[in-house]
Amino acid sequence: MSSSSHSSSSSSSSSIIGAAWRSVVVVLEVVVVLVIVVVVIIIVIVVVVVVVVVVVLVKVVVVVAVEIVVVAVVVKIIAVVVVVVVVVVVVVVVVVVVVVVEVVVVEAVVVVVVVVAVVVKIIAVVVVIVLAVYK
Repeated sequence: MSSSSHSSSSSSSSSIIGAAWRSVVVVLEVVVVLVIVVVVIIIVIVVVVVVVVVVVLVKVVVVVAVEIVVVAVVVKIIAVVVVVVVVVVVVVVVVVVVVVVEVVVVEAVVVVVVVVAVVVKIIAVVVVIVLAVYK
């Protein structure tokens, strides 16, 4: 009698632990998505600020400099390098975040892949329809 009550309390506690673990996983998934969104927003803000600063610098340098063409080309090259570096940093941050939390967001990744596949199929159908109309 006592052993059966012990086993039922053990199974109920394990189901409680399982439910608690699933809720922790859901909370972690939400936190990870929020962190990714915040990081992307911060990176976009940084890119916008960098572009504005570079544009202002280009205008100031073009007005002040004697060799306008050389300085403008150098500033444009610097701007391109800055944008490339920011894009690389964004990609690296996203890859690192995805790799680190891959175990937690496997379901989310599967959903994203399915959504992307559906969007690609819709785009393919639209392209086929447009090509058929214009032939």
